[in-house]
Amino acid sequence: MTSQQTSVGLPIQLLRLVSPSQPVGAFAYSRGLEWATHDRIVRDEATASAWIFGFIEHSYAVCDAALFLRMAQALKDGDPAAFLKADAWLSAARESRELEFEDKQMAGAMVKVLCDLGVVGALPFRDTRLTYPAAFALAASHWNIPAADALRGLLWSTVEAQVSAAIRLVPLGHTSGQRLLIAAAEIIERAARKAEATGDDDIGNAAPAMAMASAWHETQYSRLFRS
Repeated sequence: MTSQQTSVGLPIQLLRLVSPSQPVGAFAYSRGLEWATHDRIVRDEATASAWIFGFIEHSYAVCDAALFLRMAQALKDGDPAAFLKADAWLSAARESRELEFEDKQMAGAMVKVLCDLGVVGALPFRDTRLTYPAAFALAASHWNIPAADALRGLLWSTVEAQVSAAIRLVPLGHTSGQRLLIAAAEIIERAARKAEATGDDDIGNAAPAMAMASAWHETQYSRLFRS
């Protein structure tokens, strides 16, 4: 299929990029959620909702998502220096060793897939330790996915990975998981609009509880997840 969109404007390639079958290893990470469930901070559907949606709307939106938009624009402008500057900014915002490891591992897997698929725009970054949003931006750019759509896809895949982790960890039933994913639509749209309105001076990470949970997870005795 050479066309990037259907007649109704749905970016088909975006569905592939956000699919759980994308071989980037997202299933192996919990972003501190495993420690949060161990400490009973997250213990049911309501607390899982507060943890996941709070992170997306109040931290991810004004950091990862806002910088993703700048990376996407830099690629559109053919400005690799601006792309790498935004990537370095995001990399510096990682608050624990585990969060940085997760980010770099997933990005490396994505870039490898892109290179193996012959995506020319990814080749210069084969040996660069990018952030995952940067690698996602490379993929979206190659398949001509509009930045606004790609942003919402990135937010969706982040929420979906967290909900999947919560289903296994809390544990939540699959019906609870579906309720969270249905509710995520409104949160994702708010987060996307927040990212789109975020100026450079307002970019920053604001998830201290998740950062501490991730750091404490490094020495947690029993773990299902790598982070």
